[in-house]
Amino acid sequence: MTKKPFKLPDMSRRNALGLMGAGAAALLAPNLLGKPAFGQTPPDAPAGRIMVGVSQEPTVFNPLMPHIEVDDNVHFSIFDALFRINENGAIVPNLASEVPSLENGGISEDGLEWRVRLRDDVRWHDGEPFTADDVKFTLELIVNPDFRSWRTTGHNLVRDIEIVSPTEVTWRMEEPFAPYLSFLTETFIVPAHILSNESNPNEAAFNRAPVGTGAFRWGRRTAGDNLVLQANPDYFGEGPYIEELIFRYIPDMTVLFTQFQSGDIDIVGRSYITQDNYEAANALPDRVVDLVSTPSVESIYLNMERPQFQDPAVRQALYLALDRGSIIDVLYYGLPKPTETFMPQQSFYYHDGLPTHEFNLDKAREILDEAGWLPGPDGIRAKDGVRLSFNNSTTTGAHLREQAQQFVQQTFAEIGVQMNIENLPAAVMWGDFWGQSEFDTAMVGITFLIAADPDVSNRFHTAAIAAQGGRGSNTGQYSNTEVDALLEEGARTFDPDKRREIYLRIQEIIRSDLPFLPLFAYTQVYGRKAGIEGFVPNTNTRSETWHAAGWYWS
Repeated sequence: MTKKPFKLPDMSRRNALGLMGAGAAALLAPNLLGKPAFGQTPPDAPAGRIMVGVSQEPTVFNPLMPHIEVDDNVHFSIFDALFRINENGAIVPNLASEVPSLENGGISEDGLEWRVRLRDDVRWHDGEPFTADDVKFTLELIVNPDFRSWRTTGHNLVRDIEIVSPTEVTWRMEEPFAPYLSFLTETFIVPAHILSNESNPNEAAFNRAPVGTGAFRWGRRTAGDNLVLQANPDYFGEGPYIEELIFRYIPDMTVLFTQFQSGDIDIVGRSYITQDNYEAANALPDRVVDLVSTPSVESIYLNMERPQFQDPAVRQALYLALDRGSIIDVLYYGLPKPTETFMPQQSFYYHDGLPTHEFNLDKAREILDEAGWLPGPDGIRAKDGVRLSFNNSTTTGAHLREQAQQFVQQTFAEIGVQMNIENLPAAVMWGDFWGQSEFDTAMVGITFLIAADPDVSNRFHTAAIAAQGGRGSNTGQYSNTEVDALLEEGARTFDPDKRREIYLRIQEIIRSDLPFLPLFAYTQVYGRKAGIEGFVPNTNTRSETWHAAGWYWS
């Protein structure tokens, strides 16, 4: 089958900024998805394999179900979406043949009527043709109340889905939703001919051995060790150029780096090379090591339903007692950047005028004293029978986080706060313990945005609290009526400048409320063997394998 390259559609600035809702003029950058770098020539047929080392085990293989970032590595490789967002922030066609806009008739003037034209040369890994039926089925499955869906924001506004032909689908939005095009870049399409026959898609065999349209097919899995994906020779896009893409699960970050040093690992995937190993990695022969500013923010995430954290004075005092400057400089070798917000610093919507964090133990004690949180006989503060004692959790084997926890534990103790460290294996930590808000506090890195759109309803809207019956990832159970209203307004607003005003205000409120205590914005250390070509970091996605189809050995 002839390979057809992805093509960036011709768009006006008005359509790109207004209808995509992804924020800035970077959306207009003309760039093909996975274009070979540095003039290298990829092989005519898939050859070799690439081993990606990850610190957390991928376990969720249905991309529509609740999952964590490491699972995205598998989803981006096996599945396709209607559109993708490339490393320059441009939304480009994937399963669609074009990105809908006002000019091409794909989106109506009011943003309510959508028409998506699809490619006619796509097949599922089992040989069945991809059609508009699959798009309709996927969008309806996401909002099925009996399905354990990961994200429903935006999708819950879709109405009257109509299959015009096998290569064309239309729908109506209940109300304008500016982020929807961006959201669709991370909405992977699943096969109707397989899942529609399942009485309970939550328990389908598909979820253990998925069938997609992507550049790689499901191969084999050894639980607790590795997952092997195999090249899809009938892929409609560019590549794949390697025979096997292997994810090797190595939970200890020190061991992960050791295996990169020895050559057992070709690419260090999530959680990348730890910052304390940057200089050693940079000195390795035949390796390429890059520093990449990412949208992920490390923080101490608070479960706002716990009585200790419902008092704003406690949250303010904890932030004052957080010596994040030392954590950044000493533990992380000065590589991350301080931040006061969830918004990436490279975003058009980033607020650079928020109050700057201060480390001040005396002020923290004063705030707690004035709020009535007084030390008990054991030195731990309490008020109305509630002690300032709680657990903090993260994944075992993340040694820098474990060291940061110990450091925070010591400084919190100086103001009469007891923080107990209770770390868990990744499969437990990021299961219901995280998703259903069973934690007290967590040390966690989160990418808050979906693609490049500033909407954070999935993380901060009251309706996104899964533990309270909502749909979303508001695991901190944060609820603020003004933020809810602003998020809803922002989602209905298409003008970038007006949207910016809304999201600046949201950042101000959340910075004041402190539902999470920001530590820093990550600067990740990417590492790979020098012979790997086509590897391009993409900070608009949560996956370093966002286009592994373009990887090959020189």
